[in-house]
Amino acid sequence: MRSLHKSLLLTLFAITVLILAACQPATTGGTGAPAATEAPAAEAATPETATGAVTETTTETTTETTTETTTGTAAGVINLQLMGWASSEGENTRLQEVIDQFNGSHENIQATLNLVPQYDERLQTSLAGGSPPDVFYIDSLRLPDLVEAGALAPYQDHAVEPDDFYPSLRAAFTLDGTFWCPPKDFSTLALVYNPAIFEQAGVEVPTADWTWEDMQAAAAAISENVDGVHGLVLPPDFARFIAFLYQAGGSVANDDFSEVTINSEEALTALNFYVNLVLDGAAATPADLDSGWPGEAFGKGLAAMTVEGNWIVPFLEDNYPDLQWEVVELPKGPAGQATMAFTVCYGVAGAISAERQAAAFELVNYLTGPEGMQAWTDLGLAMPTRASLRDHWLEQFPKLQPFLAGADYAHPWQFRPGFQDFTDTFNADLEQAFAGTMLPEDVLTDVESVANEILAR
Repeated sequence: MRSLHKSLLLTLFAITVLILAACQPATTGGTGAPAATEAPAAEAATPETATGAVTETTTETTTETTTETTTGTAAGVINLQLMGWASSEGENTRLQEVIDQFNGSHENIQATLNLVPQYDERLQTSLAGGSPPDVFYIDSLRLPDLVEAGALAPYQDHAVEPDDFYPSLRAAFTLDGTFWCPPKDFSTLALVYNPAIFEQAGVEVPTADWTWEDMQAAAAAISENVDGVHGLVLPPDFARFIAFLYQAGGSVANDDFSEVTINSEEALTALNFYVNLVLDGAAATPADLDSGWPGEAFGKGLAAMTVEGNWIVPFLEDNYPDLQWEVVELPKGPAGQATMAFTVCYGVAGAISAERQAAAFELVNYLTGPEGMQAWTDLGLAMPTRASLRDHWLEQFPKLQPFLAGADYAHPWQFRPGFQDFTDTFNADLEQAFAGTMLPEDVLTDVESVANEILAR
């Protein structure tokens, strides 16, 4: 009976994800970070993520890089399959190199990297069919669904130096006290700005001490004084607004997700601030600036600032190589600093043999250990999840320090199963609020109702 229940859960979860994948915006990158409104295909080649402009790519143009096979070719050798989504060519090549290093140092375990198009659909089909890959990418947003479906083997008893992972990232993959999978890499949100536009407007550039009021005043001055440029580009996207929610001291729900808390004074403060930036002309949406996502509008020089993750860096370098840009941590809100952690982990399938699980955990520990993670993140497109690698990474990429600094106070991009309805509703309502056809308080009332319906299921 227990096996039947788990099978039904997996089947229902597969159907749910297939539906969600058809209606949610595409993501790009290695960390699984959520894309902000209609990221273009060019960005998908370079983010949920990672891991999200962002790293998970599920576009039909993605090509499968290996054959799907887990059968062995030599007696006594365990052949593992690692399934993920393709990112940029540089990322794909570097990850294959790390896998090759693992294979070269292990006689009895060999791993095949299988990067597939339509990743969510392929993964859920394999899970529901009872033939999962041994190891696979899991966006933090998807973890609760997979845990509920019984698709994973817990990582907790196999973890190597788990305290070396940033606490915020470890928490993203810990549910009800169980550490399910180690984080592969991560991205955070920061404030990217164009210093030349600030100079043209006669406005002081952002600093680490900036507050909401500082950002609003600078954005308004630039919009007023520089023709054809807005101070800030903001999308109608919950994945960007949520950082402001936390900066105001608000939250979506309580810690155990037993009570919805989104309709609060703190949330209203954050939403009024976010919406009024657009209504007052200090900010514009990507669509207003004839762009597919904020990174494009920023790259075109149509906005002086954008709230984006480190996935924007390769996009700007590839598409706008002459653009001069800088980055600082997000401004402080009434409750202080906050940002988001968009991250992906390596999950081990629960429906494989104990022998294969042991081998899979050995592979996972190599990839997320100091040697494997350093080789992977030295490419600069994603940040290491181990604090012990922080100084080494910053020596190579000092300009990106504000993104890495956010790891100390980031909130995980994660909810409970079924919350896609909530984020979809929030995005639709936020678009109306930007147009002036819906009040912020009505947005919060609406999404509170949706969240309560989800928790009641």
